[in-house]
Amino acid sequence: MKRRAALRNLGALAMSLGPAQLVWGASILSVRVWPAKDYTRVTIESDKTLQAQHFLTDGPPRLVVDIDGLEMSPALRELVGKVRSDDPFIAGVRVGQNQPRVVRLVIDLKQVVKPQQFTVPPVAAYQHRLVFDLYPTQEADPLLALVREREQAEQSASHAVTDALGAFINRIDKPFQASASPAPAASAPSAIAAPGRTASQAAEALRTPAPPPLHEPPTPQQRERLNRLLIVAIDPGHGGEDPGATGPSGLREKDVVLQVARQLRDRLNAKPGMRAMLTRDDDYFVPLHERVHKARRVQADLFVSIHADAFFTPEARGASVFALSQTGASSAAARWMAQKENAADVVGGINAARRDAQVLKTLLDMGTTAQIKDSLRAGHEVLGRIGLVGRLHKRKVEQAGFAVLKAPDIPSILVETGFISNPEEERKLRDAAYQRRLVDALFTGIERYFAKNPPLARNRTV
Repeated sequence: MKRRAALRNLGALAMSLGPAQLVWGASILSVRVWPAKDYTRVTIESDKTLQAQHFLTDGPPRLVVDIDGLEMSPALRELVGKVRSDDPFIAGVRVGQNQPRVVRLVIDLKQVVKPQQFTVPPVAAYQHRLVFDLYPTQEADPLLALVREREQAEQSASHAVTDALGAFINRIDKPFQASASPAPAASAPSAIAAPGRTASQAAEALRTPAPPPLHEPPTPQQRERLNRLLIVAIDPGHGGEDPGATGPSGLREKDVVLQVARQLRDRLNAKPGMRAMLTRDDDYFVPLHERVHKARRVQADLFVSIHADAFFTPEARGASVFALSQTGASSAAARWMAQKENAADVVGGINAARRDAQVLKTLLDMGTTAQIKDSLRAGHEVLGRIGLVGRLHKRKVEQAGFAVLKAPDIPSILVETGFISNPEEERKLRDAAYQRRLVDALFTGIERYFAKNPPLARNRTV
């Protein structure tokens, strides 16, 4: 009887407490920082919902965050050591007990940011998450970035030739310089031919100045060059808070698809007249609608999303290629796969308040008939080449309502490179030699698609 009465009293006490009192004593389970050139995410995971307020200061710029109902803990202090030196937004973090029930985070910034704060309820392996996304105040032009990347690559190749030529001339001139008296300084018509210059000085004289910021408008020459490029948007699935599927030995989908995507980018960039853009080039999360938005911003001619499949049983195996469907999934398996991939936003954590009407429209719009037709053509070429590398799960391009394939004006395919849940295929996906063969297949399939279906000439606007 006494125990029952004590439980009743405890329940009454809990009912009388407000949200601030109930959250008191929340335990911090983990803190994570995900830096990227697009934005940096700070995540605080706890066993209860956390309430926080933030404000910005300037001179120097800082983000100040007050979290209610917390005491300082070793887990929170770990946040200080999570900041990477190459983080483009965060210079450092300080943590302290600001008030008896308030922990204050002071995030020293490298640039002024637009912070987004939101919470994510428990899902998958995560408990409650308090998330801060730090975005730049001015977004760089992705089209211009592609052109500048190409220009910089060509300049690097030119510099390598210049360095080699300068070293060769320096070796030839050495015997003559040893016997000749120093010549007076004088201007020379050629940086390399100028007497008395070392090879490094000659090479440096030919180097071009650093490019202007990406916010400046492109030059007419850059615009013309951009109009002639074939652009492929490569989308490594998952990332950051969303690991995707995990294989029997611990290989994570988000890691292996990023490795494949980077190699495919390099192959495409090495082909004259082509340029690849990654929707993420490191380990961070990109919402599904933002992946589509990025592809449309660079006016991509093809969108390729790369994944590694998983199933409940380890027997499932084989690669697959998917396109969008206007009428429903082509099979129950395709429908299940689309539902699983579309859940990435829930696991990765998105700020629902940022999804405006245009974003929702992009996600809800079905692809046009022409887009789906071209997507099936691209998928057929890629599937045929992958079939020469390994086993196929299905010998035709499947269709389903993948949110990431819903750019109505860009042919889009989703490639499941194999079943990471299958021990044999997990070993293959981990193997560097197999990854190279897979990249060769993807590259050749894309190349064959463009050879048979050249995009219509159009004036790209930047």
